[in-house]
Amino acid sequence: MDVRVLKIHPDDNVLVALQDLKSGERVVCDGNAYVLMEDIAAKHKFFTDDLSAGSAVMMYGVIVGRALHDVKAGQWMSTGNVRHATEPYGYRPYHYTWEVPDVSTFENRSFLGYHRSDGRVGTANYWLFIPTVFCENRNLDVIREAMHNELGYAVTDRYRAKTHMLRKLYQQGEDVASADLTVRESVVPVDRLFKNVDGIKFLNHQGGCGGIRQDAAVLGKLLAAYANHPNVAGVTVLSLGCQNLQVRDFLDDLYALNPKFDKPLLIFEQQQSQSEEQLVTDAIRQTFIGLIEADKCIRSPAPLSKLSIGVKCGGSDGFSGISANPAVGHCADLLVALGGTVLLAEFPELCGAEQNLIDRTIDEEAAHKFIRLMKDYSEAADRVGSGFHMNPSPGNIRDGLITDAIKSNGAAKKGGTSPVVDVLDYTEQATKPGLNLVCTPGNDVEATTGKAASGATLILFTTGLGTPTGNPICPVIKVATNTGLAERMADIIDIDCGPIIAGTRTIQQMGEDILAYCIRAASGEVVPKAVQLNQDDFIPWKRGVSL
Repeated sequence: MDVRVLKIHPDDNVLVALQDLKSGERVVCDGNAYVLMEDIAAKHKFFTDDLSAGSAVMMYGVIVGRALHDVKAGQWMSTGNVRHATEPYGYRPYHYTWEVPDVSTFENRSFLGYHRSDGRVGTANYWLFIPTVFCENRNLDVIREAMHNELGYAVTDRYRAKTHMLRKLYQQGEDVASADLTVRESVVPVDRLFKNVDGIKFLNHQGGCGGIRQDAAVLGKLLAAYANHPNVAGVTVLSLGCQNLQVRDFLDDLYALNPKFDKPLLIFEQQQSQSEEQLVTDAIRQTFIGLIEADKCIRSPAPLSKLSIGVKCGGSDGFSGISANPAVGHCADLLVALGGTVLLAEFPELCGAEQNLIDRTIDEEAAHKFIRLMKDYSEAADRVGSGFHMNPSPGNIRDGLITDAIKSNGAAKKGGTSPVVDVLDYTEQATKPGLNLVCTPGNDVEATTGKAASGATLILFTTGLGTPTGNPICPVIKVATNTGLAERMADIIDIDCGPIIAGTRTIQQMGEDILAYCIRAASGEVVPKAVQLNQDDFIPWKRGVSL
């Protein structure tokens, strides 16, 4: 077997280049020899058969495209000779058998989490500020600056120090263009006052008023889900007063979600206050008192069945579907076998993988719900002149993901191989242990925002190109598909799956490594890079048309 190439499935008629290959080179796979007709960059594919125009291009054992014109074996597969295509899908009676992985390494393990009164366990302990409308964003910014800096939650001041150096050089009349801005002394952060409160988080957004009422209604459910999240210790709500999303609507959503909600909940309405200063002062004072109580909550052991992990990919490359995604998928299978919960979302990036997921869905009603959500979403995209086939970004295409079906079948690997226990619409809560499908966009931040809303307490985020995405309340763990990225962007990457490509580590071994890291992160023993950098990205999905 030639270690320079990979055939993912026996039915495939393309091979993946694991390293740069030159025109005229001879490669061997499964006893067959191929002579390359042109250079093939690492992560890209070439045909193993002569195909006529319209012929199916197979990868992952399914149709991922069709030839635009006649192609030859050894020719590079590109957007110039292949178009997106998938097979039809639908419900059919199917007996799916899952090969449960060996979990003996983890079956007696636990993590140190924050136990909530409803039985759920958080991997972090955050205080959350929620605006019911974008008009309160400035007040949140003022409070953030005051509380983050004073209570020890601000990101390192190295950039402030660099700006100070530039100012000083400019005042002295020196050249700032070539100045050395190395911060020579380490910046000592302010000590965190509340040792058991992992952060104060702020859900700035652009909604709550001005759009259609349906958008405000969805936002209310989203904010309620965040308030109820097991990683949240208490909530401060800022309202203007006249907006579409009324405080009463938010509270109705919150108590519909959890009738026994008992966390500290502080509500301030600006149009009922004497002044902005009074509003901000009262919010800071009452939140400080709440933080004193939240700090009394300490980590204690919890079984791994209490973990809920969202799986996500962004900035994907041609290695995503053969290294990081299947490794995360094996981690997902291990967690499901241990009684935990896994959330797989990004419905535009399940295009072409639908039949496999339908066949794995335990409940027929849930399978039909998935079909309906997928078709409604796809048709909505088509109506505005777009479509799932337009999902791959320029970066994806440059790195070998030339059709949405290729990208999607690789992306679906993150969910592993276990049965699908439930299908959730946006903001619906995961209540069943096992693999859940969650309807979200493929957009990195909208998807992570939705996963946290459905209950993910950690998110595994795979990337081949590098994506600085995080979440305010759900720690995001970055998993690189290749070692080059892990070394080049070490400031944002937590785990390197490049050893799979190099052949020094198996998918199963990496999956175990990833789960072990998740246990440490859930216990607060290691802090993911996105958390260290305060990458608190939050974008609600607006499913209606803004007016």
